[in-house]
Amino acid sequence: MTMTTEEYESQYTEESKNGETLRQVSDNKNKNSHKQSHPFLAKLGTGAACGVAFGLAAALVFAGIVKASGLDRMFLNEAASNDTRQEQYIEKDKLNNEDIADKEKDDDSKKEDEGAVSAEHISSSDDFTGNGINSIVKEAMPSVVSITNTGVEEVLSMFGTRQYESTSVGSGIIIGENDEELLIATNNHVVDGANELSVCFDDDKDKVVSGRIKGTDASNDLAIIAIRLSDLNDEIKGSYKIAKIGSSDDLEVGDQVVAIGNALGYGQSVTTGIVSALDREVTIDNFTAKLIQTDAAINPGNSGGALLNMKGELVGINSSKFAATKVEGIGYAIPIDTAEPILENLMSRQTRDVVDEKDQGFLGISCQNVTEEISSMYDMPRGIYVVDVQSGSGAEKAGLKKGDIITELEGTSIRDYADLRKQLTYYKAGETIKVTVQVADENGEYTEKEVEVELSKASEAAPEGALDNDESEDKNSQQNKIEEYDMNDLFDQFFNYGY
Repeated sequence: MTMTTEEYESQYTEESKNGETLRQVSDNKNKNSHKQSHPFLAKLGTGAACGVAFGLAAALVFAGIVKASGLDRMFLNEAASNDTRQEQYIEKDKLNNEDIADKEKDDDSKKEDEGAVSAEHISSSDDFTGNGINSIVKEAMPSVVSITNTGVEEVLSMFGTRQYESTSVGSGIIIGENDEELLIATNNHVVDGANELSVCFDDDKDKVVSGRIKGTDASNDLAIIAIRLSDLNDEIKGSYKIAKIGSSDDLEVGDQVVAIGNALGYGQSVTTGIVSALDREVTIDNFTAKLIQTDAAINPGNSGGALLNMKGELVGINSSKFAATKVEGIGYAIPIDTAEPILENLMSRQTRDVVDEKDQGFLGISCQNVTEEISSMYDMPRGIYVVDVQSGSGAEKAGLKKGDIITELEGTSIRDYADLRKQLTYYKAGETIKVTVQVADENGEYTEKEVEVELSKASEAAPEGALDNDESEDKNSQQNKIEEYDMNDLFDQFFNYGY
C-alpha cells in the first residue's frame, strides 16, 4: 500500500514523539535507580562538606586569636632574629677565615725573620741562639774533650796485694784559661788514681796532650785539669772553644737538653732528652747530692761531659757514676749553679804534679774513716778520725790530737783516708799545708779549726805511722792492723759511746 508524503511525515513524527517519551521515561528510571543504589556516597559527600566548613571556621577563629594576642608579631620577630643570627654566623666565619689567613701569613713572615736573625746571630755573635740540635752540637762540640786516665789498680788476692795498670775514659769541658793554662772541668772519679792523664781534642788522635790535676773535690765529684798552653800546637789552639755557662736554676721540668761526651770511649757522641726532675737527691758511696735528672743517655765515658740547654749553654756536668745500670731512661748531671763556685775555687789553686813517692810528705797520724752511717749514728762530722798522733811529727807540733776529725786539706774536702792519701801525693816533705779539723768539746759538740802542718819525711815517721803512704813492709803491716780497728771500741774509749 502506497503512503502519501503527508501520511509518512505524520507517522514519523508520531514515532519520534513516542521514542522521545520512551527515552525520557528510561532516563528517569535510570536516575532513580542510581540514587537508590548509592546512599553511602551521598553521606560521604555530606560529611566532607561539613569537614571543610568546620576547618575553615577553625582557621578563621585561630587567625582571630593570633591577631588579638600579638603572636603574629612574635613569630615575625623570631624569624627575623634567626635570619640575623644566620647572617652573623656567616659573617663571623668569613672574618675567622680572613683572620686565619692573615695569621698564617704573619707566622710565615715571622718564621722567615726569625730564621734570618738566628742565622746572623750564630755567625756573628758570641751568644748562641740556634734553634736546632745540629746547630747546638756544632757550636758546643769544640768545648768538649775526651780524657784517658792511666793509673795503677791494687787487687787483693790470697797471695797478697798486686798492682796492675788500669785505663779508664771520661769527658771534660773547657771552661776557662789563664796566661799559662787551659782549664778543663770534669768529675773527680774520672781523674781519681791517675798516674797519667791524656786529653784528646776534636776526636782526633793527633790532637792528644798531657794534662795535670789542678784541684779536686771528692765530696762533690768535681775536678779541674790543667793543660799548659805551651803544649798546644797551632792546630789545637785554633780548634777549641770555651764553653758558654748557663744557669741550671732557670731549668724547668720538661725542658729539652743535649748531652755530649765520650760514651764508652768510642769518641764524642750526642744524646738528647728532657729534664725529668730537678733537685733529685741521689746517694752513692755514702755521698748524697741534689742532681738534674734527665732521660738523655748518660753512659760510662760520658762522665764529665756537658749537659746543654737549647741555647747551647752549659747547665750541668754529666755523671755516669750516679747512673743505675739496670734502669733505662734515668741519667744525672751536677747542676752548673752548684758546680760553678767549687770549680772557680779549684781553678784558683796552684797546679801540682805528683811528687816522687820517696819525696812525699807525711802528717804523722793514725786514722780511721768516719762513714756516713757512723756520722749519722754518733752525730759526728764526715771525714777521717785521728786515732793516734806520732810523737815529734808535724801533726803533733800543729796541735792535732786523737779524737780530732780532719775534713779538708788545702781547701779540698776529705771524706776518707783515700782522699787524704791522694792529696798528700802532691806535697813534698818539708812543705807546710793547711788542714781543717773538727774538734769536740766536753759535751761532744764540734767546732771547726784550721791548723798549719809542716809535713814530715818518711824516715821521720814513727813505725806506728798508721795510714800514711809508706813503702816499707813494716808500715804496710801496721796499716792493715789499723784498718781493723773497731770504731765502736774507739768511741767507747773516747766518748763513752756504746751499744
